[in-house]
Amino acid sequence: MLPEARQTELKAFAESLADLARGVLIAAHGRRETEVEYKTDGTPVTVADKEAERLMRAAIKKAYPSHGILGEEFGPENVDAEFCWVLDPIDGTKSFLSRVPLYVTLIGLRYEGQPLLGVIDQPILGERMIGDNRTTTLNGRAVRVAEVALKEAVVVSTDLDNIRRLHREVRWNRLADSVAHVRTWGDGYGHLLVAAGRAHVMADPIMNPWDLVPVLPILRGAGATVTSWSGGDPLKAGNIIAAAPKLHAEVMRTLRD
Repeated sequence: MLPEARQTELKAFAESLADLARGVLIAAHGRRETEVEYKTDGTPVTVADKEAERLMRAAIKKAYPSHGILGEEFGPENVDAEFCWVLDPIDGTKSFLSRVPLYVTLIGLRYEGQPLLGVIDQPILGERMIGDNRTTTLNGRAVRVAEVALKEAVVVSTDLDNIRRLHREVRWNRLADSVAHVRTWGDGYGHLLVAAGRAHVMADPIMNPWDLVPVLPILRGAGATVTSWSGGDPLKAGNIIAAAPKLHAEVMRTLRD
């Protein structure tokens, strides 16, 4: 466990990184045209993605030159370091392209290989969530997941097609029929909704390290049970089911029994 003063320092620095990205994204949100490139896997990346990550990387290297960096757009640097920052400048690029304000900046910090703290920042709505595995705040106010009955639950995900393609073994339709409703308010913003108690279950079918590392300390700090779709370690599996503890157990029984 790091000393409290050290954790406070690192949280403040993570917020300063979010401020840098927020400035880029607010300006880009207001532009009529978006400069887009396509990666080898066919997913879009914008100039704003790259500029925000460049700024955050430069700030990390200046403040903490011994720290590692793993970013979606520019890859790994010294990722086996004691501290490693994990960056996704725009999580939800497809939302950003349509200016739907559900995209976020994700900033995580690993300490000795494990997620230590995370930030979810939505610049247009002015919402910033920070978690450290013990507590989670939204704009400075403590938040918790909501424990509700399965029939009252709001389930959020990112892409239902990926659920059908990647998780054919689960009974997704059974879960969907058992809850209040299912919505695709996904990507990082879906994790914010669940951690804040606004929605109740986040079912993310496929995630990269820059998606996972930032949200795990947030979900855990808000009291969520977080597993993979098979009930194991989400970091190893690259997917997440997150909910309040009793609800999580009911969701897993519904999906897998």
